[in-house]
Amino acid sequence: MLTFIFSLLIIISIAAGLATGNVRELTEAVLNEPVNAVELCIYLCGGMCFWGGLMRVAEKSGLTEGLAKLFALILGGLFKDLDKQGRAFKAICMNITANLLGLGNAATPFGIEAMKALAEEEGAGDTATPSMIIFTVINTASLTLIPSTALSLRMKYGSADPLEIIPAVWITSAAALAVSVTAAMLPLSGKRKRGKSL
Repeated sequence: MLTFIFSLLIIISIAAGLATGNVRELTEAVLNEPVNAVELCIYLCGGMCFWGGLMRVAEKSGLTEGLAKLFALILGGLFKDLDKQGRAFKAICMNITANLLGLGNAATPFGIEAMKALAEEEGAGDTATPSMIIFTVINTASLTLIPSTALSLRMKYGSADPLEIIPAVWITSAAALAVSVTAAMLPLSGKRKRGKSL
């Protein structure tokens, strides 16, 4: 599906360039933008390696244990059925920590690990468990304290004040997380009540 969408976008862009007489701009974009994309990846790679390595150091040094205890107090009500010392909950904690730092790429491996561990721990079949649903919502609409990637991009492209977006990021990410978790919890709480009554 993605291949179809990207192919369609390319065809539309070429057609629009030809129709509007912007063939020169189209050619320059085709030649220059791939180079810019590679340069951007290299620019971001250093920060991603640093933070990703830092997360692994935290995991190996036992900091994960402390994070798990801290998050157990905060997230205990959302993940009632999980072992707070288990592999799934620790992976969830590391994923949330990475997202707090705005490191979506570093959070992805922890997210995949958490989903695998949740499936094993809760014996999930073809249907997602409540914990898996809640984790997916938290991971998608994550609270971000330090939007590292966005700040790096703003610095690269010459922003006069790269940090000015931080208050807006805090407000929007907190609001998105609150609304998303509430929307996910309402139907799940109804299912749990019906399950108990049966």
